Amino acid sequence: MQSRTYRLDRFIAKHTDHSKNDVRILIAKGRVYVNQTVAVSVDQIIKQFDEVILDDEVLQKNTPIYLMLNKPAGVVSATSDPQHTTVIDLLDDHYKDLHIAGRLDRFSTGLLLLTNDGEWSNSLSHPDNRVAKRYIVELKEPITDAYGDAFAKGMHFAYEDITTQPAQLKQLEPRVAEVTLHEGRYHQIKRMFGRFRNQVLSLHRVSIGNLPLDDALKPGEYRMLTRDEVVNITLQA
Repeated sequence: MQSRTYRLDRFIAKHTDHSKNDVRILIAKGRVYVNQTVAVSVDQIIKQFDEVILDDEVLQKNTPIYLMLNKPAGVVSATSDPQHTTVIDLLDDHYKDLHIAGRLDRFSTGLLLLTNDGEWSNSLSHPDNRVAKRYIVELKEPITDAYGDAFAKGMHFAYEDITTQPAQLKQLEPRVAEVTLHEGRYHQIKRMFGRFRNQVLSLHRVSIGNLPLDDALKPGEYRMLTRDEVVNITLQA
């Protein structure tokens, strides 16, 4: 989700009856404040979480919100769905306008992030940041050494004509693996194991970047992220 930005004159014109030409006069008279500082230019860029005040009227004062949710199986990673419960349905009413940063399919479980900060969510998916997503995968059949080599080389999917980035596979038990991805193709893990005709029985995301799923959260529960968690999630180890 992309966060929109506006020039100050366009922003005020959008939220009041003043024209863009009026804004120059308002600024010259010191009637416009941005983040508690008197505005000096119509060219100033207003972002989603900038506070804007004209005289005594607050035109914008948004608070960034970052939530961690332990997604249960059977819940859809969507803002609305006519047939199924969505992750938004699990939230209190004042969080209903959040969007999902990195979806999980309906039957997958684990760490899901929700926010109203488009720049932050985009940073999690941007390929240059290489934010790792780590999963615990239970399979129907035993894993062999060939799996790790194939995951590390990347796999070509002819339908989209794409080759996946190298992924890491660590065998934990005969039928359980830890998989780390740096991208999120459609049903990627299930399709990669499908190359070996091995059915994924469960898929549980345990971390995104430097952020692990809080073990205290039961399925369906959520909490706010701390400031350090928000800032440090994309830092490279």
